[in-house]
Amino acid sequence: MANTFSGVEFGANLTNKDVPSTDSLATKLLDSTSLSVRIATVSAGALPFLMCHQYHPGVLAYFEPRNVATWPQLSKAGLPHDPPEIYDLDRFLCQSRRLARLFTQISLPSPSRGGFLTDSILPILTIESTCDETAAAVISDDGAVMGQCIATQEALHERFRGVVPEVAARAHLERILPVIDTAIRQAEVSPDDLDAIAVADRPGLAGSLLVGVVAAKTLAIAWQKPLVTVNHLHAHLYACQLSCESSVYPCVGLIVSGGHTSLYYCTSPLDLEYLGGTIDDAAGEAFDKVGAMLSLGFPGGPAVSKLAAEGKRDAYAFPRSMVHEKHFDFSFSGLKTAVRYAITGPGQQDFASLKIDPTIKADVCASFETAVVDVLVRKSRRALKMRHCKQLIIGGGVAANGYLRDQFHNAAEKDGFALTIAPPELCTDNAVMGAIALEKMRRGDFASFDLDITPGLQRGF
Repeated sequence: MANTFSGVEFGANLTNKDVPSTDSLATKLLDSTSLSVRIATVSAGALPFLMCHQYHPGVLAYFEPRNVATWPQLSKAGLPHDPPEIYDLDRFLCQSRRLARLFTQISLPSPSRGGFLTDSILPILTIESTCDETAAAVISDDGAVMGQCIATQEALHERFRGVVPEVAARAHLERILPVIDTAIRQAEVSPDDLDAIAVADRPGLAGSLLVGVVAAKTLAIAWQKPLVTVNHLHAHLYACQLSCESSVYPCVGLIVSGGHTSLYYCTSPLDLEYLGGTIDDAAGEAFDKVGAMLSLGFPGGPAVSKLAAEGKRDAYAFPRSMVHEKHFDFSFSGLKTAVRYAITGPGQQDFASLKIDPTIKADVCASFETAVVDVLVRKSRRALKMRHCKQLIIGGGVAANGYLRDQFHNAAEKDGFALTIAPPELCTDNAVMGAIALEKMRRGDFASFDLDITPGLQRGF
């Protein structure tokens, strides 16, 4: 299998030649344990076995044919009796779940949790794989980043002009081991130095989530560490707290990203009341789709924002859906349709054949961006007033948008509320925001080894 790993590591440049492929890593592990098994490819089925052998060779004896009889669980689960040579990626979802359930049947000493109820916590490993970024980080008890690595997939999805779940899952599978290993090496820690393993288990793409959750379960068993689950959306808001020395709570929280646009009232990092969210497209999704209409590449959001800076923001009177409604829901599908009509007219849908003047493109982008941000600002200001709150926090990928940040700062100055927006490097998906797991650990909130993913976006998350 070719090594297609690509990514950016804060504090270091990470290239293909710096990080071993999953195959070479697997082969090295097997050779080091004197096992003659040919690894043709690596899938979710093989991942737990490889990771256990990497960090704790004694946990699983599945690669030793003589010892298979001592593992009746394997036979009952319907797995092959001979050492596996290849696991079919097409059976990715069902095989991962079967192995995850199987691990919960294996009798291992339960890690002690008593010490975690105090303020003294050793570093934790956090894993993020909800969409198209594979990320891992080692976080100290005060939220400091000791090591982290992010592998992006933009190049893989560019030709599709959007994230393809199957492609994303396969890429996560290839990169999860090198990413985790890089974060741990950068932090200069060993498994013994870690207190727990945290993983985002909701919401997100099913295949992507499974890679991270199965990896976390495997390492938790191998290292005998407790598991902590992370809500991806709540973690986006917690990224704001990581950038502040004082508490930002209570506050109104706005999440604005490619998959989510939601408002919350937050009394603590873990106590959030859902106020409202999008009923169709998320704001970031609308940005990407407008970028696709204008042939600006993928992801479209940054390209739209860059071009918007050159256009007239009042060139088109695009709609502000639900902006006068008393509730806090959002809708961006109508705005997206209005942009399409502005580009093609009502009767045409073939964007590829259009040759749009650069000035018109810039004006469309500027007017579209202005409409989106206007809705977000108005709804957020109304939520602050309704809750008699003087603190607003904003997280998510779209929070990195320069025009959005400027408009919210203007609103904060005008209305007199405090504003905290996540740093740009923590707006997009990352594992550092998984530091919210520290808050759960202090409450004694740990996950069992039979945890499953919760991929679908449900209103109220």
